[in-house]
Amino acid sequence: MFNKQYSWFLAGIIFAIFWASASTATKIGLMVAQPMVIATMRFALAAAIMLFISHVIQKNSLPKGKEWIQIGVYGALNISIYLGLYIVAMQEVTAGIGALSVAINPVLISFFSVFFLNKKLTAKLILALCVCTFGVICAAWPLFTTAKVTTWGLSLLFVSMLSYALAAIYFSAKKWGGLNLLTINGWQTFMGGVLLWPFVFYFYDGSLNNYNLTFWGSVVWLAVPVSIGAVQLWLWLLKTNAVRAGLWLFLCPLFGFMIAAILANETISSYTFGGVILVLLGLFFAKKSN
Repeated sequence: MFNKQYSWFLAGIIFAIFWASASTATKIGLMVAQPMVIATMRFALAAAIMLFISHVIQKNSLPKGKEWIQIGVYGALNISIYLGLYIVAMQEVTAGIGALSVAINPVLISFFSVFFLNKKLTAKLILALCVCTFGVICAAWPLFTTAKVTTWGLSLLFVSMLSYALAAIYFSAKKWGGLNLLTINGWQTFMGGVLLWPFVFYFYDGSLNNYNLTFWGSVVWLAVPVSIGAVQLWLWLLKTNAVRAGLWLFLCPLFGFMIAAILANETISSYTFGGVILVLLGLFFAKKSN
């Protein structure tokens, strides 16, 4: 029992750190490369590793028939739109704000479940959405005057979070047969990344991309610890205890701001703490509404 509890605690901490680190790793990569170049390289690497493990090592079967369409739709929402817009938005916002916005996803997922999964819309859920939105604005407010955060960046960030929430609802609503989760994740990452290639070719400027250690460090971190490691840990936590697993999302904004302060030299102010507290409060209201 002790070992099982210890493993669950350790997995949750590592998940929260890895998931929260994505925004800072993205900001570091953007110093030397264009956003779509970073994104497509990340997805290609992550997909190659997952598909190799799934089909070559584990000998899992390939998707069949309509499963390919489902994976394509899921990949478009979860990779192309969500992470495609997210990495572009990170040019216009700080790493801390990026990490804070990710924590709103559970609230948005709960909101969309009302319309697509026939769940009840409660006053606590509406309050949670309002409080979380105000929390992000509060944390970003002093950054508007220093041009570290723009309205356009926050708008893109919000749309990306909406796409992620829709992707989660879509995944929950569909039947995936006996497909292995690693197979689904690998192919949706591959297909979602492929859909971004036209944007890479159209906007590519060789003078803006420096394929140095900083670039590859960012890509490898985003592909392995984040796209593979964090997702697999999250699935294990859900399988172990779905209700308690959601509590680990509460730590993501806290770790996100800490990582951004250490690695990206971002300032933590009273507005930051106020914003984080409001988002955590909103998440608490959302949790209570379930």
